[in-house]
Amino acid sequence: MAQLSDTRILVTGGTSGLGRAMALALVRAGARVAVTSRHRERAQATAAELGARALGIELDVRDASSVSAAVDRAYRMLGGVDMLVNNAGIGMRTVNPRFMTEPQPFWEVPPAGFRDVLETKATGTFLVARAVVPRMLSAGGGRVVTISMNEQTMTRRGFIPYGPSGAAVDALARVMAADLADTPVTANILLPGGATATGMVPDEVRDELRATLLDPAIMGPPIVWLASPEAAGVHDERIVARDFDHWPEASRKGNP
Repeated sequence: MAQLSDTRILVTGGTSGLGRAMALALVRAGARVAVTSRHRERAQATAAELGARALGIELDVRDASSVSAAVDRAYRMLGGVDMLVNNAGIGMRTVNPRFMTEPQPFWEVPPAGFRDVLETKATGTFLVARAVVPRMLSAGGGRVVTISMNEQTMTRRGFIPYGPSGAAVDALARVMAADLADTPVTANILLPGGATATGMVPDEVRDELRATLLDPAIMGPPIVWLASPEAAGVHDERIVARDFDHWPEASRKGNP
């Protein structure tokens, strides 16, 4: 696994699920990693679990002032940020706890729940990237990785607002990559490639379905690679973690 001892990384939503799995992999590869949560105690507890190379920062990605304060703190504590992993998000359970077994039509989704999911994932991705990328440009380089989802999930029945939040983030990440073309900052998309065994999956999901869920650790190898020297210059790619074993070689051959 790549050694990232001089690499400083900010992972939003890094206290559970995919975010925690990526943070752990990055720490194990030698990076210094800041993980964020809306709750300071949770962020700090997770950082303590991850080890001495991790730190926890309170951040509500929906709030521009919280984003500004958290980014300032990350830069002070890490001495800079070489990679931003835009991962923070909340799932369907917040609007429909039984979304897998009892899909809810969009007209029954509460407006407050719709806004919270969209603002956390889409607006949060925008606000944090907006705060970090200008500093990367001034520093002469940096990498942005946006965590997305399968396109089937974006349009699945009963997946309002989670699906549209993923579609918005995917589009946002592609526009960011276009805006960053011909600059020293790269931007890429990473997604698991299937449903993962995280707290976003309802408890009542059938055992046979639960057995098919991907381990969040699947995100470790690709995120470590994206932070490594091997990925220098990789830009505007949509990488599926489930298929990552074959992705780098195929990409170098011009067949991503």
